[in-house]
Amino acid sequence: METLAVVDLCAGYGNQWVVWDVSLHAGDGEIVALLGRNGAGKTTALRAMAGTLSKTAGSVSVDGRVLHGAAHRRTRTDVGLVLEGRSVFPSLTTHQNLQVAGVDPEEAVALFPELASKLRVRAGQLSGGEQQMVSLARAMCRRPRVLLIDELSFGLTPSVCRRLFARLAAAANDTRMAVVLVEQHLSYAAELAARAYIMSDGHLVSELPAADLISRQAEIEEIYFGRRPASRDVRG
Repeated sequence: METLAVVDLCAGYGNQWVVWDVSLHAGDGEIVALLGRNGAGKTTALRAMAGTLSKTAGSVSVDGRVLHGAAHRRTRTDVGLVLEGRSVFPSLTTHQNLQVAGVDPEEAVALFPELASKLRVRAGQLSGGEQQMVSLARAMCRRPRVLLIDELSFGLTPSVCRRLFARLAAAANDTRMAVVLVEQHLSYAAELAARAYIMSDGHLVSELPAADLISRQAEIEEIYFGRRPASRDVRG
């Protein structure tokens, strides 16, 4: 049984569908990447999985249970969500940002030792990497069965990205949570994920092993940046 199973998911805004017939899965401790150019529908799909956006059709299941209801119910134990933009409360301290999410600051520091000296610092004064550590800690320390992450690397240096990805990979392995990672950089996705899904114009056009992200990079980027019809699958 898959930890996360998304079947024929459709979602959008108002009467406008943005994603349709999205089906993907992730097993215990598995990290999968969701790739595609800007506007392909990746964030909409992620929000629909988390429940912050109502789906139009399809289903999202965790450990065989179909999820229903609002996001705050799903995030108690089933699903964690880290959105693009480092969603911290800038006027609150790091300590307070963790507490409002019900996370023990000591547990967060065990995950990210860099935060030990920043607990009394307002989150708005933290570096981008430190803010992302707070966002990740708030989600990961709640030990969700599934963690959804949107653009973890956005605006961060490669060295910071690699530190964050290493902690994420270790946590996924230790807690056996499944991870869906929306990412713009093929190299990061290839290092971290077991498999990758490519999205174009609101639907998935391919599923492939992460190793192919590098060996077939030029071919994949034709779809990734929308330079050829999405109906042509890179699997060949």
